[in-house]
Amino acid sequence: MTKYYYHTQEFRQEILKIPIICTRDDAWLGEAFYFWYDLEDAEDWGNTSKRKTGFYQIYKSEIEAENLLNTVFNEEHYNFWYKQIVKVAMVIIKNTGVKPTIKELNDYFRDKEIWTDVAGILFQDLPINPNKLLVKPIEYDYKTKTMVFPYRKRIQLAVYDVKIINNFALLKKSECV
Repeated sequence: MTKYYYHTQEFRQEILKIPIICTRDDAWLGEAFYFWYDLEDAEDWGNTSKRKTGFYQIYKSEIEAENLLNTVFNEEHYNFWYKQIVKVAMVIIKNTGVKPTIKELNDYFRDKEIWTDVAGILFQDLPINPNKLLVKPIEYDYKTKTMVFPYRKRIQLAVYDVKIINNFALLKKSECV
């Protein structure tokens, strides 16, 4: 069965031939081509984070899964990934005396070539907008901030090797709401 992943970008006149690499310092898993597992999350990202032109585009692609680290559905992969993050964070804390930033963590992985056999990482990030969940949020004591019951995973894929991205094509253009 073919699994499609979704790449969201602000609207461009020219249709992309390949996804745009994310180079932001706060990217969860460093410099990579980021995809969403579910179309719903790709649309939400377009509406909340790709508003510069007032429109966003979603591209659909097949991703070769052979060399992906699947931290969402594979327990062995998750445990390996978790231990690597803890190990690197402890090294950085020992050397600097402070907790690392996401950028520092990812720079360490890149500089030490820890992920050389990994073409991408499938991971679960923060829960989606509580207004889209079907279970009512509950309150907790920290100045009445909302806490959701994240029964639905919001999954992203960080791709490091563009060669595993196949059949990249425009799926839709939408106006931001």
